[in-house]
Amino acid sequence: MMQGVVLVGKPGCHLCDVAREVVELVCADYDLDFTEINIWEDPRSADRYADRIPVLLVDGAEVAHFRVDPNRLREVLDSR
Repeated sequence: MMQGVVLVGKPGCHLCDVAREVVELVCADYDLDFTEINIWEDPRSADRYADRIPVLLVDGAEVAHFRVDPNRLREVLDSR
C-alpha cells in the first residue's frame, strides 16, 4: 500500500477536481507532496475504489471519499 497522501480518482471527475484543490492547498501548508492514482490506469484501484471516487488515503488508510474536508485532512496529518 502506498504511503503518504494519495488521491485516487479519474480525469473528467468534477469531485476529483475539487478534492485535488483541497489536497493541494493543505499539503502545501505541510510542505508535503501527494500522489494521484488514475483508476483508468490502475485496475486494482478501479476494482477497490471506482464507486467512491475521489478517495483520499493517508499512509494507506482511507480518510475520505467523495468530498475531502480540509479540516479533517489537517487533523489526520497532525496526528501522524
